[in-house]
Amino acid sequence: MKNSLTILFFILFSGYIFVQSTIEVGKKAPEITMTKADGTSFSLSALKGKLVLIDFWATWCATCVEEQPQLKTMYDSYSGQVKKNQFEIVGVSLDKNKESRQKAIDRFQINWIQISNLKFWKSPVAKLYEVDALPFNVIIDGQGTIIAKNLHGQELENFEEFDTELKQVIFLVII
Repeated sequence: MKNSLTILFFILFSGYIFVQSTIEVGKKAPEITMTKADGTSFSLSALKGKLVLIDFWATWCATCVEEQPQLKTMYDSYSGQVKKNQFEIVGVSLDKNKESRQKAIDRFQINWIQISNLKFWKSPVAKLYEVDALPFNVIIDGQGTIIAKNLHGQELENFEEFDTELKQVIFLVII
């Protein structure tokens, strides 16, 4: 009996240890399909070939709200400089209230893709991306591979891969 319990404990415990994250640098980003703020459908795969910052946020998250002006500056800077618009931000809102989300979009003049299913923490996309705190973000390259995650503030601004990745994405678009 003791051996049976030991084996059962080992199997359960070892299963826990070997559960690996799907959201790691070097892995493919999971597909996202959701409704945009304007009511149209969106799929992450439609952005293939672009460098994408996926930003998980909510209007009730003070730090998320504080980050929006920085993201706007970054978006305007990179999307304006890059040939054929090869940089995109996808905002994934974990809000429950459509009106408060829209007020924030209008207030910060957010002009990048905004998606949500208004399911708060129960959003399947939040679970798929293993979001357990906000703000959270993932950066993917043109092939959909995660190249960074959870960069904020100065760390995000100093992310050298933006220039490197954008040059590679532009090169791939040209050839």
